[in-house]
Amino acid sequence: MASDTSNFLVAEAQLVLDEARRQKSERIKTLGSPIQLPGKALYIQVRGNYAWVAENTTVTRKLDLESGKTVQLYKGHTGPVTTLAFCDRSLVSRDEKILITGSWDRTIKLWDTDTKELLSSTSDAHGDFVKCLFVFPSLELLVSSGSDKIVRFWDLSTPQQRDSLRSMGSISSHTRPVECLAGEVLSPTSAILYTADTMGVIKSWLLTKEDGPSPRWRSTLQDELKHHRTRINEMLYGNGQLWTASADETVQVLYRDSTATPPRKPAAPICHPVAVRSTLPLALTELAEPYLITGAGDMLRVYDVSTAEEPELVRELDAHWHDVTAIRLWKRETAGDDGRTRVEPWVVSTSLDGTIRKWRLSELLTPAPPAEPKAALPPSKAAQANVFEMTEDEERELAELMDSD
Repeated sequence: MASDTSNFLVAEAQLVLDEARRQKSERIKTLGSPIQLPGKALYIQVRGNYAWVAENTTVTRKLDLESGKTVQLYKGHTGPVTTLAFCDRSLVSRDEKILITGSWDRTIKLWDTDTKELLSSTSDAHGDFVKCLFVFPSLELLVSSGSDKIVRFWDLSTPQQRDSLRSMGSISSHTRPVECLAGEVLSPTSAILYTADTMGVIKSWLLTKEDGPSPRWRSTLQDELKHHRTRINEMLYGNGQLWTASADETVQVLYRDSTATPPRKPAAPICHPVAVRSTLPLALTELAEPYLITGAGDMLRVYDVSTAEEPELVRELDAHWHDVTAIRLWKRETAGDDGRTRVEPWVVSTSLDGTIRKWRLSELLTPAPPAEPKAALPPSKAAQANVFEMTEDEERELAELMDSD
């Protein structure tokens, strides 16, 4: 009976890939001033000069981006931490008092960031892995999604009272795990929520808060979008723009502002050679610049999207030796000689290679210089380049064989 060699082929391909990654890790080992993590970052947020990292090691880590040192460590989950968010008590001060984490262990936990104390934990927030957390601060509303295909609403009005989170409703219309959440507040009692799943389906919901002593959030389906062929890896919303990165190797933006006159046409998909895991549209940040930074495979790419119909690739950067999992804007704060705080925009990326790397934004937006062409060989040398020549050892071995005759 013929043996099945498919496993050998897979193993050989993996060995080749592993060796290529090993070589690249040596080649770029100092690029981006890497901070080496004990594990892999599955999700990060950047605030001030700190990165908050959800790790596969079951901990959440607060890192100083300047020194690379761990400032705080939050232990309590029994599975990889997949996502995190903050319960901002003040939209002005961006208070980080309450940290919220979600994990493969199906729980959502709230932490006091002053004392690192665990304030509360759900028993089973979801029937499977917690995938994403999204906070509407002014509504005191936490939204979570999971591999169980459910989206749940939680009350954040009293996060420091050490009570378990109170459920305020749910959505159960997706047929695949819900990977991403995004939205915006419309009024003190309403919001728009976007939910995206691993089949590439995005649903838009109108959320309205019911009256009563124990109010719940009611969800009404507004729209269903199917412009991606498969899994949505990241989704960001702001200024009427919905940006999505997908495993179908594209980044797309939909203009959702119905008041725009004339209505904006859909932008052309931005195609990549591999699945896109992460995206940073600078148009949604305080910089409001018409650039997009993407992470697909181990590369960072920068696009000029000022002309949405024909985005222009500005730069490609060999940033990591394994897949990029997140890209964030870092407003780097440094003290000047005059004592004033200087703020400069940087970009932070993280990857399955276990590093966080830092990039000055101004350098990312500058096209890389063209590679120097290789010097042409003189005609005589060029002709000789195609002629077989023996090494000294080969010539010596041949001479010994001839003498033996």
